Amino acid sequence: MVFKAAAVQMCSGVDSEKNAASMARLVREAAAAGAVYVQTPEMTGAVQKDRPGLMAVLRDEDTDLIVKTGSDLARELGIHLHVGSTAIKLGDGKIANRAFLFGPDGEKITSYDKIHMFDVDLDNGESWRESSVYRPGTRAVVADLPFAKVGFGVCYDVRFPHLFRAEAMAGAEILTTPAAFTKQTGEAHWEILLRARAIENGAYVISAAQAGVHEDGRETFGHSMIVDPWGKVLASAGGSGEAVVMAEIDTAAVKAARAKIPNLKNGRDFELDLAPALAKGGVTV
Repeated sequence: MVFKAAAVQMCSGVDSEKNAASMARLVREAAAAGAVYVQTPEMTGAVQKDRPGLMAVLRDEDTDLIVKTGSDLARELGIHLHVGSTAIKLGDGKIANRAFLFGPDGEKITSYDKIHMFDVDLDNGESWRESSVYRPGTRAVVADLPFAKVGFGVCYDVRFPHLFRAEAMAGAEILTTPAAFTKQTGEAHWEILLRARAIENGAYVISAAQAGVHEDGRETFGHSMIVDPWGKVLASAGGSGEAVVMAEIDTAAVKAARAKIPNLKNGRDFELDLAPALAKGGVTV
């Protein structure tokens, strides 16, 4: 199956209505160029560092503006629309960082909650504790679409190869990592991680990203990217501002890559032994 896919790059602010309008404009642009699968970034609905401010505008899934807009756009344009993620209010005071996939009829096909929480302290003084407000997901997801099987991830998930290996073993031909990567970590690791996930699984990787300086002062890395199963970058955006990147996806390339290097078939279970430490002179301690 050969088809066009698009990754929409955004610079979402704190106003969900403005973000929904930006998403709609960019998704329509991608669909007009022939994309039948379109992906938006992590936190499409709002990039908001202020926690009380974010909580004040949150809605549950049934009333969320980005969810409704995504459904409406998919129906209007007759495409599969993957909202990379948006913050969804849960009933226990927590938030889900939730991705949505809508079919051409506007119906929700599936959703995915980001599993791995970004709890880090960076060299430049940035400190993040997603687990303090977000409830981590507990299930991996592979969607069987008419043109390909798609595996889900969000941002920090990309650093956990076992998630994408499990999805590839379940048949995923496209792996997705919509993101809002920090500039510091993006400069160091973004392209390397995306290409590694593609190469080790013989799969396409599609990653729509947030990009630039946001209203809340945060700076994200951008460089939305589509990578083929051999690790070649097919399309990439710049580091700031909106963009639509597109590439032709051919699932035969997945089969070809996995036939050349069949590591999904060649993997083996193993046990791990921890050898005892040795003192100087080779004496066991």
